[in-house]
Amino acid sequence: VQLQASGGGLVQAGGSLRLSCAASGSRISINAMNWYRQAPGSQRELVAVISRSGTTNYADSVKGRFTISTISRDSNKNMVYLQMNSLKPEDTAVYYCHADTLAGDYWGQGTQVTVSS
Repeated sequence: VQLQASGGGLVQAGGSLRLSCAASGSRISINAMNWYRQAPGSQRELVAVISRSGTTNYADSVKGRFTISTISRDSNKNMVYLQMNSLKPEDTAVYYCHADTLAGDYWGQGTQVTVSS
């Protein structure tokens, strides 16, 4: 599974960004698609999860502000989005797309999100 994340950037506090993750590759059953983030000097944390059934979960710090969604283009390609609204400086981090599959875990490259105050 290959994961390609994009959409990061610099935004002022209160603004919005949408991250995208293109998941492609062989026909591996995906259990869930996730977004993680890692701020400088901090551990990587789980931000949002969307399961194969469409169930979503969020970190308390982003509930009500972030929305994860997915679109299956075909059996080998999926898009996962993270809509981030009302961004805060503490949301500044490198954001990573992650796939939880029956064949193991896969990570995309990170995309930097910087929120200025």
